[in-house]
Amino acid sequence: MAEAMERRRLAELIAEYEVPGAALAYLHRGAPGELAAGTLNTATGVEATPDALYQIGSITKLWTTALIVLQVERGRLTLDTPVREVLPEFRVADPEVSAAVTVRHLLTHTSGIDGDLFLDTGRGDDCVEKYVAACAGLAQNHPLGATQSYCNSGFVVAGRMLERLAGKRWDDVLREDVVEPLGLTHTWTLPEDVLRFRAATGHLAGGVPAPRWGLMRAMGPAGLICARPADVVAFARAHLEGGLLADPAALWEPQVDIPNPHTLGRQWGLGWILDEWDGHRVVSHGGNTIGQHAMLWAVPDTGTLVCVTANGGHAGAFTRAVAAELFAELDGITVPPAPAPPATPPDVDAARHAGVYERAGACLTVTARPGGLRLRMETTGELAALQQPEEFDLVPMDEVTFAGRPDGAPGWVTAVFYELPDGSPYVHLGARATPRTG
Repeated sequence: MAEAMERRRLAELIAEYEVPGAALAYLHRGAPGELAAGTLNTATGVEATPDALYQIGSITKLWTTALIVLQVERGRLTLDTPVREVLPEFRVADPEVSAAVTVRHLLTHTSGIDGDLFLDTGRGDDCVEKYVAACAGLAQNHPLGATQSYCNSGFVVAGRMLERLAGKRWDDVLREDVVEPLGLTHTWTLPEDVLRFRAATGHLAGGVPAPRWGLMRAMGPAGLICARPADVVAFARAHLEGGLLADPAALWEPQVDIPNPHTLGRQWGLGWILDEWDGHRVVSHGGNTIGQHAMLWAVPDTGTLVCVTANGGHAGAFTRAVAAELFAELDGITVPPAPAPPATPPDVDAARHAGVYERAGACLTVTARPGGLRLRMETTGELAALQQPEEFDLVPMDEVTFAGRPDGAPGWVTAVFYELPDGSPYVHLGARATPRTG
């Protein structure tokens, strides 16, 4: 398909999913491609171009993972090194976890440490150090290693380990060990550097520019890289073709099953999410910040890489729609559709899942209703003002799996109710395990 036709199709998808602006880059059989459409900021009308920087959010975790694995390859630690061997001062609320949590726990989201501590510790070069000190009060979402729950906090801790090992800021370790060796000219972490480039701003409901451009600096190792999609693809290419790690495929070995396999993937490797599409292994990661969203996919057996960025609207459904068309065209791969409840939902005992589920940053209230459940999601803590509570029905797919669709959303989200080996009830939603507290 001609590039102009591709750009026109991208613009159509932007309009369909109410996305202000988007860009994508891909690599197929060694040949790169880039596209962009829409606007970077609805208030200014600045055109979206392929070289504009977007906040790639938690895709940053793949870069922090690569930096940690480089330290492993250099013999400075192992995946099973306790955090305290590098950071003797590290502690969380549980003294046993403080002593036992390892690098592997951090990279696989299995530490159980409450993961959504968004804390502003200032703009100074000691912000990551101060954040890790503040983790002393963090409780456990779940016992160490008992299940998988997405943990931003753990990646900030990993970033602080890198700072201690290198004697430098995480930002500088990133530049010296990954960005500069790979020749990435449009990858930055600090807003004063991003300002030198064309850059996207995030948008909230209705296409309104977000009142805040980005997250606090302390969250850097977990999610503050800004990059153009082509740089993200170049980073991933180094995992497929070499040039960064001695054994990048080791990062794609399954480490833990994801209790809710219907959203991101079936398993977590080291940093990367693992899944299968149409008989092909797929490794990926996504990122969300304030009104921005990004996705990276790699299909190792075909060598195809795709990164899509968006700055608002129904961004998650949009990036999946773009991926479905691109992978069908490039590799003939059918991307599985997002899960949805059957036309006739099964008759299940939904009421047994009712209750209040809480963790740092979120309160989920699940109530019984005829034929299913109703979910109220409230953001708590530092980001509460940026996210209004949402409430919607959950429709059963089976005894423990339910699907819901927030008002106006084009797709369904899934929640899986399950128990740990000790019988503790949890709900797994949005890649996070949340315990029932009431």
